[in-house]
Amino acid sequence: MPHFRRPRSPVHVARQVAAVLLGVLALVLALRPAPVDATARVPDGVEVAVSVRDLPAGTVLGAGDLEAARYPPEAVPAGVAADPEQLLHRVLAGGVRAGEPITDARLVGAGLTALLPEGQVAAPVRLADLAIAGLVRTGDRVDVLATAADAAAAEVVAGGALVLAAIGADEESGAGLLLIAVDGDTAARLAAAATTATLTVNLPPP
Repeated sequence: MPHFRRPRSPVHVARQVAAVLLGVLALVLALRPAPVDATARVPDGVEVAVSVRDLPAGTVLGAGDLEAARYPPEAVPAGVAADPEQLLHRVLAGGVRAGEPITDARLVGAGLTALLPEGQVAAPVRLADLAIAGLVRTGDRVDVLATAADAAAAEVVAGGALVLAAIGADEESGAGLLLIAVDGDTAARLAAAATTATLTVNLPPP
């Protein structure tokens, strides 16, 4: 004779459904990411001095040229100044773009000479032709030519020299000033040539 199961009571079924739902809810809560603390402090950026606008090489930095901006700590370059006032009256060795952090390598001074290759010194070269001086940029390679007053041809005094800074026109002499990296002997020849000859440059192919 067949046996028939008693139908479960609605209360029993409801309890089983509730138990399953509670189990699912507990699993969801366990896997849910921890809530973000609204009061948690986001790390502050680092304040750096940046240029307000595009500035050419030779600019004497004033208060209107600089402002402070916040950068993520990992994006702050080495040699940067935190306070724009630290850079007032410094001279740019190369052009900078608006919003660019001003580092020591962009300024005429000790940070610039840190770029010197081993065994070389920084030698100044004054160019009489400002049009030529305006074509030279920091990082270029130049040949420096000296032409004596009675010479039929120019002499190459320094070949393929790295331009550390292109300062532009000098207010006193009206000459374009370059700072180039050369060895000690070449620096001595440049100094001697500057007293008796007119100096100019050409840009050899890379």
